[in-house]
Amino acid sequence: MTKPTSGPKKINGWKVRVDRKLCIGAATCVALAAKAFALDTEAKAVILDTANEEAKEAILDAAKGCPVAAIIIEDENGKRIYPK
Repeated sequence: MTKPTSGPKKINGWKVRVDRKLCIGAATCVALAAKAFALDTEAKAVILDTANEEAKEAILDAAKGCPVAAIIIEDENGKRIYPK
């Protein structure tokens, strides 16, 4: 098992990362996609090794639920999915 990271990490064909400068530790992502996100010791979101077990919709909902849009999702070609 690798150490959780803020990414970028490939999840179900998407490239997902957390902008640690934006993250305020609200933990909405953890509530919406607990297999994909957790907070580290600095109260910043990290992407878990189990993220691929989470539904793509849950990951997108977690990104949309982030109050500061700190979760960035791109497709396999680098096209921004969220935030637009």
